[in-house]
Amino acid sequence: MATQMFEGRGHAAVYQKYRFAPGKELQQTILSYLQEKRVSPAELVVDVGCGSGQGTRFLSEHFRKVVGTDISEAQIQEARDAPCPPNVSYLVCPAEELPFEDASVDLLASFTAAHWFDTEKFMREAKRVVKPGGCVAISTYTLDVSVRYGNCSEKLTKVFRESWDQLLKYSHERVKHVLENYKEIFEALPFPDKRRITDIFDKIPMTVAGVVGYLESVSPYQAFMKNDPEAAKSLLQETEKRMLETMGVSSRETPVEFWVRHVCVLGCK
Repeated sequence: MATQMFEGRGHAAVYQKYRFAPGKELQQTILSYLQEKRVSPAELVVDVGCGSGQGTRFLSEHFRKVVGTDISEAQIQEARDAPCPPNVSYLVCPAEELPFEDASVDLLASFTAAHWFDTEKFMREAKRVVKPGGCVAISTYTLDVSVRYGNCSEKLTKVFRESWDQLLKYSHERVKHVLENYKEIFEALPFPDKRRITDIFDKIPMTVAGVVGYLESVSPYQAFMKNDPEAAKSLLQETEKRMLETMGVSSRETPVEFWVRHVCVLGCK
């Protein structure tokens, strides 16, 4: 069964506030593949492991009916509480037990979630629910991140990565899928037509507060919090302080560019 890491209301609220929607390059990669495979107009799109709905809302701009699913009731409640387009609905269910009929889904998508699933069971469900000629799009952003501002981008990125390195001590073993660029997930996809793209770079508009909030939202930070709350809070405070000092500014609302590398696994049944 899926590993449950984002269950609490507090964590779900942080996730909703600080996690970002799929960037433009990732969006274009997915939409171009679907256009190539002529999966349009899609009747039913399912976003598995949707969290608080960032990817679901992107999909709703392009498809008629989008259903976001997640194992966490708290995450689904956050998604429902956010402004919701009329063609979107949400369900609480495991990724490995999707409540859809055989061959009923045009596109099965998942954004930065598939590494938490039971890969074998999820792929069996993907094979069952996706229509012949339908597609999957499974993506994640990686730990390959840079933070850019003026002429101090290198130093700023170093500050961010040093904080990440401390958090990685608390990372779950399933994060290995991200570190390995979803290689195992790609190999497990049971569709004849598939590809894995590992060099999608997106610029996400952020602020210093947003970068620190993003760190707070990740699963290793939540594990760190349970283990040593004071040290965890101190890490965030120190990260923010060092970022502001490096940039020579005082406001945590100062904009920065947050560059991420995505990996995307695409397949057509």
